[in-house]
Amino acid sequence: MTATHLTATAKPVLRSDYQRSVAEYWNNERDPVNLRLGDVDGLYHHHYGLGDYDPSVLDAPADIREQAIIAEMHRLETAQADVLLDHLGDVGPQDRLLDAGCGRGGSSIMANLRFGCEVDGVSISEEQVAFANERARERGVADKVRYHFRNMLDTGFESGSRKAIWNNESTMYVNLHELFAEHARQLEIGGRYVTITGCYNDVTGGRSKAVSQIDQHYTCNIHPRSEYFKAMQANNLVPIAVVDLTPATIPYWELRARSSVATGVEEPFLTAYREGSFHYLLIAADRI
Repeated sequence: MTATHLTATAKPVLRSDYQRSVAEYWNNERDPVNLRLGDVDGLYHHHYGLGDYDPSVLDAPADIREQAIIAEMHRLETAQADVLLDHLGDVGPQDRLLDAGCGRGGSSIMANLRFGCEVDGVSISEEQVAFANERARERGVADKVRYHFRNMLDTGFESGSRKAIWNNESTMYVNLHELFAEHARQLEIGGRYVTITGCYNDVTGGRSKAVSQIDQHYTCNIHPRSEYFKAMQANNLVPIAVVDLTPATIPYWELRARSSVATGVEEPFLTAYREGSFHYLLIAADRI
């Protein structure tokens, strides 16, 4: 693998004022809710958790209570990544995967550990890419796991080169039709696409106040649930599994709200989930 594979494509990576603002946000982000959790075992995620938490962490002695809560939150976010990887299908060491909107790269490393395959991650945050590549080097997997400063709407990777592609909470930053067209181009026929995402509930009639607060917090643009299926249908992606993860993610948010790394967005998430205006979905689709 030559050095050119680790650089941006010839075209500008950041192609709009909005993309530049998103990149700036993530380049400057040093949120303890991401960094302190990753410090537990060196897997740095930028997503939320799944499953019930162990309530005993809240009753731990004062000197270790916060450490116990952080470790439990990290266990839940790693469990979320495992659920996504469970849906990637039959992946082997000979395959190549793409982590679109890879953040600090934890899920890519987990995919390599599970499947033994090559994984490329892309992000429009140069800071995240540099951080993730350093973690891959530390783990001795830099020959198989590589992160690139590229735009997931136009990665420059070869057509039909990917056995599977995923977005883990990154679709809300892009146009879904453009994204799924690029994913369909890169996937081999029969390849698998998986996303875990928050989407607003069309049935309730548009973005609720709580969903708008989430958008504002993360500089994102949450899509309606129906838009995912419209964009998939238009781009030769056929859903084979749709899982409502909303009930399974609420405990994570309840625990996070009681932690020292709470950011203030916990209440909008909990409100939106509980009132039904916001759903946390996993969608797996095959490329036809």
